[in-house]
Amino acid sequence: MRIDRDLHAREDVSDEAPVSPVAATAPPVAEPATAVAAAPTGKSRTRRIAFMIFGAVLLIAAIFYAIHVLTAPPSEETDDAYVGGNVVSVTARDGGTVLAIHADNTQAVKRGQPLIDLDPATTDVSLQAAEAALGQAVRGVRSDTASVDEASAEIAQARADLAKAQSDLVRRRGAAVDGAVSGEEVSHAADAVTTAGAALNLALAKRAQAASSVAGTSVYTNPRILAAIANVRQAAINSSHMHIVAPMDGVVAQRTVQLGQRIAPGTPLMAVVPLDSLWLDANFRETQLEKIRVGQPATINADVYGSKIAFHGKVLGLGAGSGSAFSLLPAQNASGNWIKIVQRVPVRIALDPRELRAHPLRVGLSANVTVDTSDQSKPLVAMSAPPAGGTQASLDGGPQIDARIRQIINQNLGRAR
Repeated sequence: MRIDRDLHAREDVSDEAPVSPVAATAPPVAEPATAVAAAPTGKSRTRRIAFMIFGAVLLIAAIFYAIHVLTAPPSEETDDAYVGGNVVSVTARDGGTVLAIHADNTQAVKRGQPLIDLDPATTDVSLQAAEAALGQAVRGVRSDTASVDEASAEIAQARADLAKAQSDLVRRRGAAVDGAVSGEEVSHAADAVTTAGAALNLALAKRAQAASSVAGTSVYTNPRILAAIANVRQAAINSSHMHIVAPMDGVVAQRTVQLGQRIAPGTPLMAVVPLDSLWLDANFRETQLEKIRVGQPATINADVYGSKIAFHGKVLGLGAGSGSAFSLLPAQNASGNWIKIVQRVPVRIALDPRELRAHPLRVGLSANVTVDTSDQSKPLVAMSAPPAGGTQASLDGGPQIDARIRQIINQNLGRAR
């Protein structure tokens, strides 16, 4: 309508006045208005095309997500999971003064590697005294054995004396009948027989007394020697407690002992954490436990490595109760003001040792856990199994103390070896 009014105005002007050459060559007024009106139309079309493309992309993404959700295996996921492991406490079995510390926090140690040395002066003296007492016991047994032999010789001599006295008595009695000897000599001969018999009885008693301490035993089974051997072993064990070694492979943590410190028996000195045998404690809500079974595979993403590193494990078992059931002050829900709270139960998941060696973890780190619950053939409760905490050799002195005991016994028996 505006263009029509402009055209009518131009016709009126052309009727009233002549048109100049400059005005004849000027562009029409309607052309700029047409160009301005066409520009917004092109932008709107481009915008509509962009929205259509964006909508198509969203639709395709939604389709792919729906396909992924529908075809993905059933699983349970939680981010309330933490790395667990054995924290092996290294304590002092006997008191002493710290002379040397061979390992500190964050250091890796091997099983049997020296950790701490205590002052062995007192225990070494006790060990030497026990070894001396063992030698004396061996010599005492030798003396008892010799006493038996000595008593046997005395018995033989007493029997010979008794036989001689009896023979003399018989001869004197025969001579007394012929009047060759007096009755007094016969009486003395009879007294000699009595004295010889008493001497024989005394020798027999002495041999019985000497034999009572060695009869039915050998050098290695004699009670006196066994007691002395036990004292030597006890002293050797106490001496071995002065040298503290690593109970297993791991990393040292929580070192509290200092050089020169006087420690008492049972004092915690440090801890060793075996980082190659860690596990994961995933706390699932009680509403997620219906399909979780022992042996189901699990995928773990530790926060320390992010989503780029995935650990793989298996469900070892479910906890015997929720965390609140084993707390120091269990919840008492027998009151009127009761609010139901969804409980969480720890689920232990074993980790692959090879993956742990490639990407070490630390006790207490956070992680996200996804358990594949598609396999429902596994048991709900783990079967009883021996605890997986490792073993440690007894500090009984070892074969060295046995060799030392044999050496002491042989030396005091007069043997070369």
